[in-house]
Order: sequence, then structure tokens, then C-alpha cells
Amino acid sequence: MRVPRGTIFTPSARDLARERGVKVEEVAPEDAQPEACASSTLAFGSDHGGFEMKQRLAPVARELGWTLRDVGVYEEKAADYPDIAHEVARLVASGEAAFGVIVDGAGIGSAMAANKVPGVRAALCYDKASARNSREHNHANVLTLGGRLLTASQAEEVLRTWLGTPYGGGRHQKRIDKITEIERRYSAWNKQS
Repeated sequence: MRVPRGTIFTPSARDLARERGVKVEEVAPEDAQPEACASSTLAFGSDHGGFEMKQRLAPVARELGWTLRDVGVYEEKAADYPDIAHEVARLVASGEAAFGVIVDGAGIGSAMAANKVPGVRAALCYDKASARNSREHNHANVLTLGGRLLTASQAEEVLRTWLGTPYGGGRHQKRIDKITEIERRYSAWNKQS
């Protein structure tokens, strides 16, 4: 990412960029590349079990000011949720999207698949309390939903709450740091294998 010289980055923002593999380069203002609104981009995907719910939630996300990057599926045709979850998670981890939303039949498999991508903290949420907690306490950056387990109004409520809840930081940060350290430890372990 090329930013104007003198741009202020907090140490935690630099760490997050490094974790996501984003190199920050300070350049003359005229050479800076404005990020194509990655901070307002929501990676959005579903398998066939979540397709209908994804279609219902897309206008809600747009109404809230998000630009959607829909990675599929585009029709209610059989698809493998790990493929969709991986693409959403990749976009979030790379910084191309601020957050991700994945809808499959139950939301469980997509959470498992997305959480394999370093830098992703995917949370399956099923009500306002789990949505709020996952963002405020766990700094979740990917939301997974069960398209066959929630009504449209329940899913909309979860999405609105999740997108509207900021990370609490403070006492929660040390726990997020521990999650990140576990991820680093096993990433290094896998490289040795």
C-alpha cells in the first residue's frame, strides 16, 4: 500500500498490516495510491445453502454503506463452502476487504475453513449477543451465518449488530494477541514439516 509521506499509523495498525502481508510504503503525496475503498469493502459469499440468505442480506449491507465484493455463488447451484470461505477469508487477510460475511447452510463449516487463513478470526453468530461479543471481545473480522438455521429477520439483525459493533480493545487485546501467537506458532510449525 502506497500512502503519502507522513501518514500516521499506530503501532497496532502497522502490526495488523504486517500480519496481513500488506507492505506500507510512504511516498510523495502525488505518488500515493488511494486504496480502492478497502476500508468500506465487505467480502461476501455463500454456498448453495446460503445463497437465498446472501441475496436478502446484500441490500442490507449496501444500505449500511458497504461496497460488496461478491465471490459467489451466483445461483442456487451446488457449491463447496470451503472454496467460498477461503476466497472471502483471503480477501480479508490480504486487506482487500475490511470484513467478510459467509453464509452456508449452518455456518459452521465456513467458520472452520475461514479460520485456517492466517489473520482471520471468523465467528459463527446466531443472535445479537454473539454478534456483539465476537466483534467487541474477539475482534472477529469474518462473520459466518447459517442460511438454513436463521430467519431472514434474524440474519439481518445479526449482520446489522456485527457490522455496527466496534472492537473493544483494552483488556481484550491481550487475548487477541494470544490467538495471534498461537497462529504464528503453528504457521511456523507447518513450515518446518
